Amino acid sequence: MRFLRRFPSLGRRVTKLFATNNQPKAHLHTHLKPPKSNQTLKRYLQSSNTSKVLLFFRILLRKNPSSIDSFSLMFALKACTLKSSLVEGKQMHALVINFGFEPIIFLQTSLISMYSATGNVADAHNMFDEIPSKNLISWTSVISAYVDNQRPNKALQLFRQMQMDDVQPDIVTVTVALSACADLGALDMGEWIHAYIRHRGLDTDLCLNNSLINMYSKCGEIGTARRLFDGTQKKDVTTWTSMIVGHALHGQAEEALQLFTEMKETNKRARKNKRNGEHESSLVLPNDVTFMGVLMACSHAGLVEEGKQHFRSMKEDYSLRPRISHFGCMVDLLCRAGLLTEAYEFILKMPVRPNAVVWRTLLGACSLQGDSNGNGNSNIKIYSEARRQLLELEPSHVGDNVIMSNLYAAKGMWDKKMLVRNQIKQRRDPGCSSIEVGIDIKEFVAADDQHPCMPQIYEILDHLTRTMRASDCALGTDTPME
Repeated sequence: MRFLRRFPSLGRRVTKLFATNNQPKAHLHTHLKPPKSNQTLKRYLQSSNTSKVLLFFRILLRKNPSSIDSFSLMFALKACTLKSSLVEGKQMHALVINFGFEPIIFLQTSLISMYSATGNVADAHNMFDEIPSKNLISWTSVISAYVDNQRPNKALQLFRQMQMDDVQPDIVTVTVALSACADLGALDMGEWIHAYIRHRGLDTDLCLNNSLINMYSKCGEIGTARRLFDGTQKKDVTTWTSMIVGHALHGQAEEALQLFTEMKETNKRARKNKRNGEHESSLVLPNDVTFMGVLMACSHAGLVEEGKQHFRSMKEDYSLRPRISHFGCMVDLLCRAGLLTEAYEFILKMPVRPNAVVWRTLLGACSLQGDSNGNGNSNIKIYSEARRQLLELEPSHVGDNVIMSNLYAAKGMWDKKMLVRNQIKQRRDPGCSSIEVGIDIKEFVAADDQHPCMPQIYEILDHLTRTMRASDCALGTDTPME
């Protein structure tokens, strides 16, 4: 579909060919003059007025159902996707079936996107499975569905399956796959995709280049990411932000803040060029994610005053409203500097309700260091209030009880320590580890008896244990392995 839109004359010839082969009416909408109702639906959709799209569609369905074609349903489905409305989306799916438009590929991919946007990735995959002739767009849609729903491992499995089915990815597909690699930290797979891009001679647009920078940054190859960044001539806000956040995540606060300064200098030059009538460079303003990287960098470097200045600058200079994550960065900044009382007062003055992460940041800081003011009574008040809030927000989080117990022990408050310890009625959730084996990502948790490869894993572990015991005996070790 994307190819035909780029070459309309070829699209008309393909449509004419289908018409001469007695294709069903559902496949002929590409050459018909769009009805006024579709133009109205499209206009509402372009203005992001999803409620008007669905309301007008219902009026058409009730008063003039013959005017509804596959494009009408596509516009309605896109409105459901933007609105994340599963109930209305399923109603549209039923209408697609009733009108006999199931074989139309752009409706099938629209349904995949709708189910993905509403968090129903299983239904999205079922829709994909029902497509008899899967093309590149349908493969990309289902891979995107898993990435968007935080299941990058499955996304990469499908990416590999697509190639085994002789469907070659384009720049959109590899961009999505790189996002999955970034989420997993799958460096080997990310490097393979980068090599594939070069080998196939795919045009590297700005979006793909940004995905490569983001992938290398999150996979630990910050040097490679920086070289790609420096080699990018035209940068947008995503390019700058990916690199700033990458430096911040790796504790390279100086590099992150220097890059942010360069970004602002670039904007100053762009404004100057615009005043002089020149248009070589465009203005690139930082967004809320950019400031996340900046605040993280300030936190790692202990730059309290600079962090406060950047936090104020968000609203004063760029009219950006801080989100809960920005407030969390500020709490982390103050806690790392040992300013627990100031962090506590900052939380109390937040215009939004603090979430469990914010309170847990404060509680965790209490366990690591004392307040710089040296006020012991104030510390106990902060500990107790943070724990009280966490009990309301996430009462079953075992780690909070452990931290609180250790805090009371450090203060010699043994009765309260035992009281908190006795409240622990469950084990904390086991941590999950993952390793990259070839092109596969394997995940493990402690004492996992449900893993599909459990027999082979324990067989190898048993073999390793016997081998190490034999080595101990051969070396004459006094205390063989248990």
